[in-house]
Amino acid sequence: MTRTRTYSGRASAARIVTGVGAVFALIEVIYILLILLGANAGNAFTRFIRAIAEPLALFFPGLFPIDNPQLAVLVNYGLAAIFWVVVTGLVARLFFR
Repeated sequence: MTRTRTYSGRASAARIVTGVGAVFALIEVIYILLILLGANAGNAFTRFIRAIAEPLALFFPGLFPIDNPQLAVLVNYGLAAIFWVVVTGLVARLFFR
């Protein structure tokens, strides 16, 4: 029984870490869509998502100098979304072991 509980606890921790990464990536994707679809920057929801997405993007904004602002958002915040999925997936594997 102890072995099953340990496995279950590790699996739960791995699922939580993976879920957090998915939520972070989803926030980045929502921000990308808001920018690409031309959402009103003064809207409360848009400001809220931006306030969350910018810190989660870490060092990616400005990493690649791109003249087109929409393409820059797509590349930089898209890389941040991929980063969160990959890193939390790796951390979840460590928990699962």
